[in-house]
Amino acid sequence: MYHLGAARTIAQLGGIYRSNAESKLQDSCDCDFKPNIRDLEWDLYKNLYGQHLAQDIVSEEVTRFLQNKNPERPLVLSFHGSSGTGKTMVSSMLGNHLYGSAMSSPYVHQFVPTLHFPLPGRVKKYREELKSWVQGNLTECARSVFLFDEMEKLPPGLIDVLEPFLGPSHVVFRTNYRKAIYVFISTTGEEVINKMAVENRQAGQDREEIKLADLQKAIAETVYNSNTSGFFHSSIIQQKLITSFVPFLPLSRHHVERCVRSQLCQRGSCARSDVVEAVGGDMIYTPSSGKYFSSTGCKAVPAKINLFL
Repeated sequence: MYHLGAARTIAQLGGIYRSNAESKLQDSCDCDFKPNIRDLEWDLYKNLYGQHLAQDIVSEEVTRFLQNKNPERPLVLSFHGSSGTGKTMVSSMLGNHLYGSAMSSPYVHQFVPTLHFPLPGRVKKYREELKSWVQGNLTECARSVFLFDEMEKLPPGLIDVLEPFLGPSHVVFRTNYRKAIYVFISTTGEEVINKMAVENRQAGQDREEIKLADLQKAIAETVYNSNTSGFFHSSIIQQKLITSFVPFLPLSRHHVERCVRSQLCQRGSCARSDVVEAVGGDMIYTPSSGKYFSSTGCKAVPAKINLFL
């Protein structure tokens, strides 16, 4: 996996890719691209807990996108929700089931703001480097995946440099940009999502009754208007270039305990129901009036297991 923190700058690497591949347009290169949709769907439904919306949206959007040999625009997904609800896990599932060498594929590119874009005063330089990096890698392989983690920490104005890559242009700078996949991951919007989950629970409704239509517009407005969002006043939002905003709901104790059992089984301790119960009971749940949802999702599970094993 290539990172912006490599020894050479993004601009240098991008230049290398363009010089190597500029003579031909890589529309049909396989470049390690070996999608297995059936395994992706199985992984989503077996290992992602309490996220019916994310399961359905990711499965449907990825399937629809890959079935179209000539998509009109890239697939752009924006994951939103509290920490520990599965956003990063799903982005890894995509890499694992789209490429032969999974997340270690050189065509899966992962960006972390605190590592790759740490200085707000260098946004202009970061924009140039990011554009060069994306352009160079898409010239090398049209079937690339770009993952942007912790979007709430991204300097505002940086991500808009990607706008030309996300639209319906067939060929820009002699490269087909329409076959790429972009995933943005953020906690921005968690308040809107959690509020609806609490109201749904208080109304005695089933979790699966929460619909995407109830959240899509609210999330878009929140990420656009929040000055702690990498999409703050972004032209990408204005131009409606996000294929789908994917809500990740807060997790109940039942879901946390499923995470615990799964982790225990990976350690060869499936039978330790006492640890499942202990970890589930040791979590902090919100709101204080009902204690419906884990405040950290499944994020603290491995550390808690170590305490009780």
